[in-house]
Amino acid sequence: MDVVLRDGKGVRVRPITPDDARALGEFFEKMGEESRYFRYFGVKESLSEAELKYFANVDYFDRMALVAVEGGELVAVARYDRLDDDETSAEVAFDVIDEQQGRGLGTELLQLLTNFARQRGIDTFRAFVLADNRRMMRVFRNSGYEMGRTMEDGVYSVSFPVEESEDSREAWGEREKRAVGASLLPLFVPSSVAVIGASTDPHSIGGRLFSNLLSTNLTGPLYPVNPNARVVNSVRAYDSVLDIPDQVDLAFIVVPAPLVADVLRECAEAGVRGVVVISAGFGEIGNDEGERELLDLVRSAGMRMIGPNCMGLLNTDPAVNLNGTFAPFYPPAGNVAMSSQSGALGIAILDYANTANLGISQFVSVGNKADVSGNDLLLAWEDDPNTDVILLYLESFGNPRKFSRIARRIGRKKPIAAVKSGRSEAGIRAASSHTGALASSDVAVDALFHQAGVIRVDTIEELFDVATLLAHQPIPSGDRIGIVTNSGGPGILATDALAAQGLRTPEFSEDLQEKLAKRLPPEASPRNPVDLIASGSAEGFSGSVSDILTSGEVDAVLVIYVPTTSDGLGDVARALREVQDGYDGDVTLLSVFMQADGETGLLNQGDPKRRIPSFLFPEAAAEALGRAIRHGKWRQRDPGKIRRFDDIDVVMARRVVDAGLEDLEEGGGWLEPEDVDALLDCFGISLPRAMVATDADEAVEIAADIGGPVVLKVVSSEALHKSDVGGVALEIEGEDEVRAAFEDVISKVNRADGVLVQEFVHGGHEVIVGMTQDPNFGPLVLFGLGGITVELLGDVAFRIHPLTDADTAEMVRSIKGFPLLEGYRNEPSGDIEALEETLSRVSTMISAVPEIAEMDMNPVMILEPGEGVRVVDTRIKLVPVAAGAHPEMVDLPSVPSNPRRVMG
Repeated sequence: MDVVLRDGKGVRVRPITPDDARALGEFFEKMGEESRYFRYFGVKESLSEAELKYFANVDYFDRMALVAVEGGELVAVARYDRLDDDETSAEVAFDVIDEQQGRGLGTELLQLLTNFARQRGIDTFRAFVLADNRRMMRVFRNSGYEMGRTMEDGVYSVSFPVEESEDSREAWGEREKRAVGASLLPLFVPSSVAVIGASTDPHSIGGRLFSNLLSTNLTGPLYPVNPNARVVNSVRAYDSVLDIPDQVDLAFIVVPAPLVADVLRECAEAGVRGVVVISAGFGEIGNDEGERELLDLVRSAGMRMIGPNCMGLLNTDPAVNLNGTFAPFYPPAGNVAMSSQSGALGIAILDYANTANLGISQFVSVGNKADVSGNDLLLAWEDDPNTDVILLYLESFGNPRKFSRIARRIGRKKPIAAVKSGRSEAGIRAASSHTGALASSDVAVDALFHQAGVIRVDTIEELFDVATLLAHQPIPSGDRIGIVTNSGGPGILATDALAAQGLRTPEFSEDLQEKLAKRLPPEASPRNPVDLIASGSAEGFSGSVSDILTSGEVDAVLVIYVPTTSDGLGDVARALREVQDGYDGDVTLLSVFMQADGETGLLNQGDPKRRIPSFLFPEAAAEALGRAIRHGKWRQRDPGKIRRFDDIDVVMARRVVDAGLEDLEEGGGWLEPEDVDALLDCFGISLPRAMVATDADEAVEIAADIGGPVVLKVVSSEALHKSDVGGVALEIEGEDEVRAAFEDVISKVNRADGVLVQEFVHGGHEVIVGMTQDPNFGPLVLFGLGGITVELLGDVAFRIHPLTDADTAEMVRSIKGFPLLEGYRNEPSGDIEALEETLSRVSTMISAVPEIAEMDMNPVMILEPGEGVRVVDTRIKLVPVAAGAHPEMVDLPSVPSNPRRVMG
C-alpha cells in the first residue's frame, strides 16, 4: 500500500519478504553511526548473513516486519516480535535511514504495525529506547497512544496499549489530513501549469482545455506542449515538458492512451508535482495493466495524479482562477466543493450550478481514481477556508472504511451530501444465513452514510436542492417549522410534505398569534400555517416572517408565494431580502415561489452565506429541509465510543479459530457447535448450557446434568436452518422424552453429526444478531426481531462495523418492533442494556476474528431487566483471510500468505 507522508510525498509500505535480505544489508550500510547505535545499543559495523536471514524471514503472526520503499530502495523498517513470556505483548523496533528521518515515516509505520498487532491478539507494545534517542521517543509520544515509561541504566522501557483511543485516532487523522493536503496542493494551487496535448483545434478536448485555462486569467504561467505546433492560442508551444525552462507544478495530459506512460516519465524527470490525465483507454475498458503502470510511475516519482479518464478540475479562488476542465461552463465562485466520478455528468453538474447560481469553490472529476480518490479530496477540503459544503457523485467506493472514518469527522464541521448510483443493481446476495439474505450493497451504503452523517439523495436535482439550503442558511437546530403563505392549498401541501419528513408545524402561541393578527386582514389566519390570503402584500409577508423568525417558537420558516399580480413576485422577494439582511439569528429561512419563470435573483443578493434558497414547489423545499434537519440531529448526537471489555480472551479465541480452520476444508466452512460456544465464551457472550450428543444415551446424560427442560437440535450440514426441516424439539424433560426427541430430530436429515442438547430458556423476546462480510464494505452487523419470521417481516437494522455505544443504542431503537422490548401492552420488558452490551461484544469479536464471514445468532432471548440475554442458537462461518483481504483491513498492507497458527 502507498502512504502519504507529512511532506506530501509518498512511499510504498509492504511486509518484508525473504528476498529482502540483501536489501536489508544495503539499508544497514546507509544508516548513520548514531542511528545504528540507537537501534542496536552499541557500535555495529555490519549485519551477519545469519542476522539478515533472521530479520528477513518472519511468520507474519508472532514476528512481523514492514518495510517502506522509495525509488526501489528500502528506506525504513518496522518490526515486532511477540514475547515468549506474554503472548499478548510484543517488542517493537524501528529503523529509518538518516536522510529520510523527519518525514513521519516512523509514526506511520507504528500506526500500521499496531493495526497488524490487534488482528493477531497483541494488546501491548514494548520498546527499549536509549535516553538520548529523542526522535524515537517523539514518535511514541506523537502516536496518541497512552505511553508508560520507566528508566534504568540510561535506557527507557516504554510500553503502551495498541488499542485505538480517541487520542490516537485524532493524532492519526491530523497527520493524514496534513500529509494528503500537502500532496494535493500542486493540483489545486499550482504556481505554473502545462497542457501536454494542447491543440490548435478549438473544438478538440486539448484545445478547449487550454482555452478554458486562458479564459479565467490563471494566476501563473501556462505552457502548451505540442511538438506539431509553434504556438497554441498565441502562446509559444514546447515540444516536450522537458523543454519548458521553468519549474512546472501541474501538468494536464491530453494525449492518446499509448503515449501517456512516456509523458509521465518526462513529467517525473522534469520534477512535475501533480498531473491530471484526461486521456481515456485504461481501467474503464479493461486495461488494468496500463492503469497500474501509470500509478507505479507517479508513485515512484512522488507525484499525485487525478484520473485517468476524467474531465479535469477547477478552483474558483480568485488567487488561483484554475479552470482546468474542457466543459463549456465555469461556475460562479462559492462555498461548495464537489467531486464527480462521471466526467460527462460533471459537465451537466457545472451547467446546473450555473443555472441554480450555486457557487463552487473547487470541482474535481476523479475519473478512474487510480491515485487521487474521493477520500483524498475530503481530507483536502476539511480545512479549506473556501469550502463549507461538500457534494459527491459516487459510482463506487475504493475504501469505504476509510471514507466512514473521514466523513464522520468532517461531517461535524462541514455537511457532506452524496448521490450514490447503482441502487437497481444491488440485489439480495445469495447466502446461507438470514443476515446474508437480508443484506445488500445498497443496505451497506445506507448504513455507511447513516453512521458517517452523509446526507444521501437519489438525484442530482435533490443534491442541488439540499446544497443550496446548506450553503446559504444555518442548519436548523430542531424540527419546528413555521409556514407563511398567501394561499391555503400550498400551505396544506407544505404541511403534509413536512409531516412526511418527520417535521412539525406547531400551532403558534396566543401571544404570537395576537401579534401576527394585528398585521393581517380579518380573513387571514395567524395560526401555523399563516395564511395571508391571496391579497397578501409584500409588507404582510415581511412583518409576519420577521415576527416568526424572532419568536423563538420555530427552527425554520418556509415562505410560500403564489403570484397574484404581475409585480408581486419581485416585491415579495425584495421584502424577504430585507428581512434576511436585518436578521442575524440562527433560524433557517427558505422560500417557494410558485412561478415557473419567476426571477428570484433578489434572494441571492447580500451575504453569500445568508441567501434565501428558493424552490418551485413545497415538496422539494420540505425534502431539502428534512435532510438538513436530520443531518443537524446527527451532529447533535453524541458520536459514542467503542466499548472495551476487560473479560475477553483474544488469545484463546485465536486458538479456537485456528484449530477450527485446521479442521475445515481449505476454503473454510461452518464451525462446530462446541467451537461456536467456545468462541462466544471468549468474548463474554451469554449462552445456555449445552453439549452435543452422538447417541440417545449421551443425550439423556447431558440433559440430566443440565437439569430441567432442554432443547434438542440436530447438527447437520443439511440443516442450516434447523426449524425449517423440523430438526428442533422444545421444552423436553425426562429420559423418555429426551430419547424420543433425539430419534425424531436426527431422523429429519440423511446425515447427522449429532444432536445439540441445550438448556431451555424460558420467556423473553426473540431477536436476531448477525454479521455478513460485504465484499466492498466489510462486516455488516444486523439486529432485528428474530425467530423464523425474520426474513418475512424484515424488521431489521444494519450498521457497518465497528459499532460505538451510540450505534448499538440507536440500532436497537430503530426497528419498528422496539416497543415490544420496552413492554408493549403490559407484556414484560426486556433487558435492553444487556442487549446493547451483547452487540458491542459481537463487534469486539468481529474485530478480533476477521475470519468470520457470516454469523447468525437467532434467536437471542432478551430476558427481563437485570436478567440479561441468552444466545440460544448461533452459526458461524469461517473463511481464511490474509491481512488486507477484507475491506475492514484495507488499511493494512497485504501479507504474502495467510498467517495462521495454533497458539499455545
